[in-house]
Amino acid sequence: MSYDFNTIEAKWQKYWAEHQTFKAENNSAKPKYYVLDMFPYPSGAGLHVGHPLGYIASDIYARYKRHKGFNVLHPQGYDSFGLPAEQYAIQTGQHPAITTKENIARYREQLDKIGFSFDWSREVRTSDPKFYKWTQWIFIQLFNSWYDNDANKARDISDLATIFSKDGNSAVNAVCDDDTNVFTAEQWNAFSVKEKQAVLLKYRLTYLAETEVNWCPQLGTVLANDEIVNGVSERGGYPVIRKKMTQWSMRISAYAQRLLDGLNTIDWPQPLKDSQTNWIGRSQGASVTFKVKDHDEVIEVFTTRPDTIFGASFMTLAPEHDLVQKITTAAQKAEVEAYIEATAKRSERERMADVKTISGAFTGAYAEHPFTKVPVPIWIGDYVLAGYGTGAVMAVPCGDQRDYDFAKHFNIEIPNIFDGVDISEEAFADKENTVIANSDFLNGLSYKEATKKAIEELEKLGQGEGKINYRLRDAVFSRQRYWGEPFPVYYVDGMPQMIEAKHLPIELPEVEKYLPTETGEPPLGRATEWAWDTNSNTIVSNDKIDHNTVFPLELNTMPGWAGSSYYFNRYMDPQNEHEVFSNEAIEYWKEVDLYIGGSEHATGHLLYARFWQKFLFDKRVVPVEEFAKKLINQGMILGTSAIVYRISGTNSYVSKGLKAQHKTEELRVDVGLINNSDELNLEAIKNWQPQFIDAEFILEDGKYIVGREVEKMSKRWFNVVNPDDICNDYGADTLRLYEMFLGPLEQAKPWNTAGITGVHSFLKKLWKLYHNGDAFEVSETEPTKDNLKTLHKTIKKVEEDIENFSFNTSVSTFMIAVNELTAQKCNSRTILEQLLVLISPYAPHIAEELWQKLGNTTSITTTAFPKFEEKYLVESAKVYPISFNGKKRFELELPLDMSKEDIEAAVMAHEKTQQQLAGREPKKVIVVPGKIVNVVG
Repeated sequence: MSYDFNTIEAKWQKYWAEHQTFKAENNSAKPKYYVLDMFPYPSGAGLHVGHPLGYIASDIYARYKRHKGFNVLHPQGYDSFGLPAEQYAIQTGQHPAITTKENIARYREQLDKIGFSFDWSREVRTSDPKFYKWTQWIFIQLFNSWYDNDANKARDISDLATIFSKDGNSAVNAVCDDDTNVFTAEQWNAFSVKEKQAVLLKYRLTYLAETEVNWCPQLGTVLANDEIVNGVSERGGYPVIRKKMTQWSMRISAYAQRLLDGLNTIDWPQPLKDSQTNWIGRSQGASVTFKVKDHDEVIEVFTTRPDTIFGASFMTLAPEHDLVQKITTAAQKAEVEAYIEATAKRSERERMADVKTISGAFTGAYAEHPFTKVPVPIWIGDYVLAGYGTGAVMAVPCGDQRDYDFAKHFNIEIPNIFDGVDISEEAFADKENTVIANSDFLNGLSYKEATKKAIEELEKLGQGEGKINYRLRDAVFSRQRYWGEPFPVYYVDGMPQMIEAKHLPIELPEVEKYLPTETGEPPLGRATEWAWDTNSNTIVSNDKIDHNTVFPLELNTMPGWAGSSYYFNRYMDPQNEHEVFSNEAIEYWKEVDLYIGGSEHATGHLLYARFWQKFLFDKRVVPVEEFAKKLINQGMILGTSAIVYRISGTNSYVSKGLKAQHKTEELRVDVGLINNSDELNLEAIKNWQPQFIDAEFILEDGKYIVGREVEKMSKRWFNVVNPDDICNDYGADTLRLYEMFLGPLEQAKPWNTAGITGVHSFLKKLWKLYHNGDAFEVSETEPTKDNLKTLHKTIKKVEEDIENFSFNTSVSTFMIAVNELTAQKCNSRTILEQLLVLISPYAPHIAEELWQKLGNTTSITTTAFPKFEEKYLVESAKVYPISFNGKKRFELELPLDMSKEDIEAAVMAHEKTQQQLAGREPKKVIVVPGKIVNVVG
């Protein structure tokens, strides 16, 4: 009977679906284990073979844990809001919901075809109102909370209002806007309702503020930093400018220290932890205020080196700094405005990464040095960012390379304040021993002493204090898009009001177009029914807005990271319509035990998710502060692109071996046009794209050989391999094994379809092990010693590999085991049943089929994982090579506990020894117990 993988795999995928084989229970006597894959976005292109890598690894581990007796939760869903679907809707007029539904259906078909053990009864979609009802609910909780620094957690906003009414805000140690004024209880109680709301908005964990954002005019929306590549939008490649807009923001900065501290409690990759640590950017130093001469303004700076304040010879403000327009002189106004306009076209990332370009403009204004009272010129420069620190720096050119380069470029004074240190060297290289030379009260002090003294003196002047600063900025939470979660917000007299949770979800309205309005409003500005009636608590027509009982709704939508910041918790109780999840469910599952996903989300999704988890922990909604105990970043499967060589200025293409003879240009072509010998199908390429119809192909030895290059798998490079094709041609089990076999999970590795045949041959060999010709044949005979040895060394190695996530070496181990058992002519049920359980997590379809053929009536899924027994690997005998005058002539198996004398006697008595000696007496017999025997004639 041949290995009919297509029939077998379809059969078992249907069986698993019908029997809900992988459905997890929220209450079980078994120990729980939660395995999670990073939320996929369902694109129209579907999956390529690089996408399932992490899913296969997590599936192996989930199946293994079931074999080990765990109640395993292994869910899947879709991060289904987002810009790509909206852009397609703009181009075609088709509603994003339709596109998204079609894309999800395609993804589901592909995922099922690979045989994943997902509990599909728990599927969630961020674009489903039943899901985003709870995203809106969490937003409301954030709005109704403030961060108490003394308690080091979020508290209800009503507590803050009570404090204000009794004591004012002078003693409140809270995270709030920098421009929050101090007021008494009497003043608070005299405030109007609107004034009170405005004050509370400065404390809320989600708030409205005018913020510098990345604005993409062509897309009509704000972009996150990670949506911008080389200064243009990742989607479409459109220009991005910096612009001030009133936006919803999340006060993630309140959690900066806890986000840092939490990294010490989770088993995540160190490079990813380092990325988050650097992104949060904790630094200790001082806040210093410089008075602006001839203005009633001050400039606050944060510096980690207050001891260098006497070296501050100028100040640099970010071009977007609020004071720039106020302090710039008339003579410098044109230059400054031109510079600001040019800077707005550069993204923050571009500005941060560019250490070579030196640019700036002098404002014409001066600040007063806190100690010397010397005028300090105020410049603007785009190497300073408005959102980092205070958006201003005191420039110490003898101690900072960028300040030094700026000063040299613009011919600004560079005072040397370091005793015995040449400023052309690394001035801070030995900061512990650096001493300050030109200040009476800092002279001769060490770095630590000078830092402390400088802060003390600044405090005496009332112009500074010690401070801890974080690079982490509050996260902009508004997007000018249609296809996103609507905010549960309406506006009364310009102030945001939350819709009561019992009226959620607030669903997306219909609009005629998915573009911003002609007046610049977001797409929801096109909705004709987008007003909130506070009497009926329903959405009504805009023409009913009277600002008395009917009010306008928020026009922005939430960003893509909203739903992905808590979806892992919703999986625990996804059908719950009354609460985000029940206490019973969350207390049972608690957190994710294993999370597998890409490292590219280090400072996006993974940081925001940790923030929301900590907030929900403060609100006693979840029982743990960190949502995932262990995280693994899978590597990338790279494509092997195919390259043809066009002779410059012609439509002629030369084969790879001839390209050195010509000046050529490289073009990538579809890898589907290439065979395993790198030969191009000339007939097929002429039909592939019009440019090749009349092309001339110059061959070598009658063939056109393409060049190959390993790079990211992408439609752009035509090097995408569809997993459906692999499943159709070789089977899902082959795909699963091959992706693991390519190399360590965390490393990038190239895909080579030619290599898949070896893995497929292995599965056919495994199939034959259970068959005698066309007949299934397994015996009840006792296994031999060799059978047991092969089985138990396989059990040991595979279990170690799975526990260490070394899945690639398990595949090699299976191949060795099958080869050995085949050579041993093993068909013992005892051995072959256990072998199937071992291989089941990797190749579940063939395992299920052979398991059934063995007479089992239930799925192999929860069968206990075989137990390793050391005794079967203990050697009781040794196969000795028997040599004559140093040349091996035969082998002889002897017990390991034999003495040298007994070994020699057994060898000499053997008939092959007598044949070799032919009646001669040996001169001596050398015996090394456990190793060799050499008869010297």
